[in-house]
Amino acid sequence: MKKLIYQVYVGKRSRLYDWCTASVKEYANRIGADYICQTTPKMFIKPDLFATNRSKESYEKHGGFLPIYEKENAFAYFDKYDQIAIVDGDIYIRPDAPDLFKELPEEYDFGGCVEANMPMTPEYERKIHQYSQMQYHNLKIDWKLSPITGFPFMNMGLMVMNKSFAKYLKGQTPKQFIQRTEFKDFVDGQGAWKWSTDQTLLNYWIRKEKMNIKELDWRFNALYTACTNLNEAYFVHFFLKDKLPNQGENVEQLKQDIGVWYNV
Repeated sequence: MKKLIYQVYVGKRSRLYDWCTASVKEYANRIGADYICQTTPKMFIKPDLFATNRSKESYEKHGGFLPIYEKENAFAYFDKYDQIAIVDGDIYIRPDAPDLFKELPEEYDFGGCVEANMPMTPEYERKIHQYSQMQYHNLKIDWKLSPITGFPFMNMGLMVMNKSFAKYLKGQTPKQFIQRTEFKDFVDGQGAWKWSTDQTLLNYWIRKEKMNIKELDWRFNALYTACTNLNEAYFVHFFLKDKLPNQGENVEQLKQDIGVWYNV
């Protein structure tokens, strides 16, 4: 089985991203997976300037495109790999983390972590309930609504796919896939999707296609400040960079917070 871990790290350098991507590269080496870190944009996905609800800053600050869709470039590698994992650049992997690929048996197409399955603070529980209602209530998806946490969406900062996933791409390139007509409102940021990343698009799509989905253990994508049991997590996701200590550049503080006492 050939395995690939794919990351995207475009734009200016960051101590947080340097630390996190280094941990992911070491993890890939340890579990016998190939590793690719994309450092230059390839797709240059941009919203329709005549229809978008996104602020000009959201795409102009990146040179007129939305880098949030660049990680879907990983979809182009299914001709070479049996399993592919996409890991956001702000995820740190502990040195003793188990092999993620073993968590997705061949009968599944896709695996990810449902945010509502994570032990979380009451504040974040309320937040994801509101968020999920805003993002998903108008979408025709067959899933159950929890009165506490809302729709069981997956955090797409971490996703793993078997080769069977590729058939749902229908032979399209990653750029052709993102530019499907059915995704235009997501890309343009219509309504509640004004600030959305690829997360809503992918949650909608994998369920619309009725893929065989596996909910992974929350420990493979534990959200910093939201999760109450970070010490148990294999992967720590430092999401919302602007709200981190010194916007994520105080790596020493982050290491202390999650119990990492050595240099990486």
